[in-house]
Amino acid sequence: MNSILELERKVVDTGICTNCGACQGMCPYWKSFEGRTFVDYDCDRTEGRCKYFCPRMPADLDALRDKLFGKDGCEIIPELGPFRALYLTRAADPEIRKNAQHGGTMTALVEFALAEGFIDAAVLSKASKADGTLDPAGCLVTDPAEVRSCSGSSFQIPPTLAVLNEALAADEYKQIGVVGTPCKALAVAKMKAKPYADNDNHADNIGMVFGLFCGWGLDWKGLAALGDAGHVDILPSKFHRMDMDDRQVDLDDVLPLVRNACKYCDDMTAEFADLSVGGARSTEGWDVDKGWNQLIVRTAKGQKLVDLAREKGVLEFRKFGDEDAETAAMDKLMRASASKRAKALKL
Repeated sequence: MNSILELERKVVDTGICTNCGACQGMCPYWKSFEGRTFVDYDCDRTEGRCKYFCPRMPADLDALRDKLFGKDGCEIIPELGPFRALYLTRAADPEIRKNAQHGGTMTALVEFALAEGFIDAAVLSKASKADGTLDPAGCLVTDPAEVRSCSGSSFQIPPTLAVLNEALAADEYKQIGVVGTPCKALAVAKMKAKPYADNDNHADNIGMVFGLFCGWGLDWKGLAALGDAGHVDILPSKFHRMDMDDRQVDLDDVLPLVRNACKYCDDMTAEFADLSVGGARSTEGWDVDKGWNQLIVRTAKGQKLVDLAREKGVLEFRKFGDEDAETAAMDKLMRASASKRAKALKL
């Protein structure tokens, strides 16, 4: 069976495609429209990067984890993956925090990484509508000042990795940073592992991976039916709602919009990243946590960036409280991650 037909039958036709874009940007056959991946034409290749890079195609994750993190000296926690440290952080710049998701840690770190030369370009998602964060698209950013225009989330999954593939093929940037959900982080990990010996698409030019915590993504058309919004946020489960600017949408109206593919994902914290960022969850409650992020450091390079961001005042750090409070926060994060994994494995 040729590579495209196999990928189409096993991933697209079964409804488990995440629309990450890993199969796109390398050939003219794979495309995406309104959150759906499709193939224009067939090809005669029995093996191809589209199949090898897809996060929904089978892979030995233990071997992949060992190859990418085995020599980095980090701990492997079953619920969280490679792990060095957990912090509560936010952007020191209030302008970043005003427009970003929660504390703006991701925006601040990517902007800082570009400014300090940790990366020379960044693959991000950006709103395609001037008035809101819905219908995002992938973009390549080289100026730190451009990063802030990509702040926020619509909880949709655009094919951002198509932009990465195009940038890698051009071979212009040698340290490309990538921001993405767990499925995208896994796809990038597969690229970095170079499974396709004939053409790895300059995978060594991937410099850092910035992972986003993710419970699920939303269907594009269904979300659009709820109306445009400049800012979208899913609150902790006890609130049972999604906020769209000043509007509150009951979660019962949102859950039917969850992409089917997301139900099969067992990774909440983007385990194949250098750094992973999500909304803060501590023992102090949402009134305190809503302006902060929790940040997992996984690699030595990620730790170096975070340490420098602390030293130069780019990030603010908040203590969990006493040792018991830090342990409780860690346990809460592990339970949430384990719960997502258990639900996926039942399907």
